[in-house]
Amino acid sequence: MQLMIILDGTVVTVALPTIQNELGFSQAGLAWVMNAYLIAFAGLLLLAGRFGDLLGSKRIFLAGLSLFTAASLLCGVANGPELLIAGRFLQGLGGALASAVILGMIVGLYPAPAEQARAMGVYGFVSAGGASIGLIAGGVITQTVGWHWAFLINVPIGGVALALAVRLLASDRGIGLGSGADIAGAVLVTTGLSLAVYTIVQSAEPSVTAGKTLAQGAVALGLLVAFVIRQARASQPLLALRIFRRRSISAANGIVILIFAGGFGFQFMTALSAAGARV
Repeated sequence: MQLMIILDGTVVTVALPTIQNELGFSQAGLAWVMNAYLIAFAGLLLLAGRFGDLLGSKRIFLAGLSLFTAASLLCGVANGPELLIAGRFLQGLGGALASAVILGMIVGLYPAPAEQARAMGVYGFVSAGGASIGLIAGGVITQTVGWHWAFLINVPIGGVALALAVRLLASDRGIGLGSGADIAGAVLVTTGLSLAVYTIVQSAEPSVTAGKTLAQGAVALGLLVAFVIRQARASQPLLALRIFRRRSISAANGIVILIFAGGFGFQFMTALSAAGARV
C-alpha cells in the first residue's frame, strides 16, 4: 500500500502536462490535481489514526485500501477536470485511512526490536524507492499507454494487496467508538488547510484582489490556530501537543515537513516547467 501511495504521487506529477492538455485544465486548476489529494490526505490523517484505535487497524486499513483502489479507477476513467479532482480527493481519503495505521501495524506485527528495525527499514526503502521509480514509470506510462494508466495501474496492485491483507493480517477489535474522536478538531484542520491551499492557488488569478487573498488567508490561519487551541483542551485530541515538548521530536517533524514540502514542490514545478517548454 505504501508503495502504491508513493508511486501514485510521483507518477501523476510527471503526467500533469499531458493531463492539462487533454482535459483542458487552467494553470491554477491543474494544481488541484495534486492539492485535492494532499488536502484530503493531510487533513484527515489524524482522524483516520484515531479511527484505527477505535475500530481496529485492519478494518481501517482495508477500508482505506479499497477506497484508494476504487478512486484510482474513477481517476483513470475521468473525462473532465471535475471528475478527476473528485477522484483525487477520494484517493487522498483512502490513502489517509490506510497510511494512518501502517506504522502501528508494523509495530504490532514485529514486536521484537530487531525485527521491528528491519521492518521499518523495508518501509523506509519502499517509500524512498517508490518515489524514484514513480518518476521514471510516469514518463514511460504517459508516453506509451496514456496518462489514464498512471491511475489505472493502481487497480490490479490494489486488488492483490487487498486479497493478501484480508488473508494475512490479524484482526483486532479496537477500543470501540464509545471512546470518542475529536470530530471538531478534524473539521477545523481540514477546513483550515483547504482554505489555505485554495487561497494560495487562487492568488495567481488576475481577477482575485489582494484584499480578498489577505482575508481568506487570515480566516485559514484563524482556523488552524483554533485547531491548536482545540487540541490543547480536548479530552481525546487528534494531536497530543505534549509530544512537541521534546525538542528531538519537534525538530524531526520540522525536518520531515520541509523535506516533503520541498519534494512535492519540486515535482510540481518541474511538471509545470515541462509544460511551458512544450508551449
